[in-house]
Amino acid sequence: MSYPIHRVRSFEIVAPYTLHVRFDDGTEQTIDFRPVLAGELYGPLRNHLELFNQVKIDPEVETLVWPNGADFDSATLHEWPANEQAFRELARRWEAVEA
Repeated sequence: MSYPIHRVRSFEIVAPYTLHVRFDDGTEQTIDFRPVLAGELYGPLRNHLELFNQVKIDPEVETLVWPNGADFDSATLHEWPANEQAFRELARRWEAVEA
């Protein structure tokens, strides 16, 4: 079984913690990351908007990456509506561990 590989072609910051992402197949997603930014890796992005805004496209794997090592798989971003709830639940668990 093969799975399509989606690559991020471009993005635009459209609001705090919200990116409009364009993919190689012409589809687009507008993603509010704030509800999923928790835990050791993603938490700093929520706590520091200036760090979140340093997002870039990794030229090798063609997905979104941040200077602190955080990233999201491009397939996850491409199918964000189907994946968002699972990420929100993970973020709640990470927040509970940190409390």
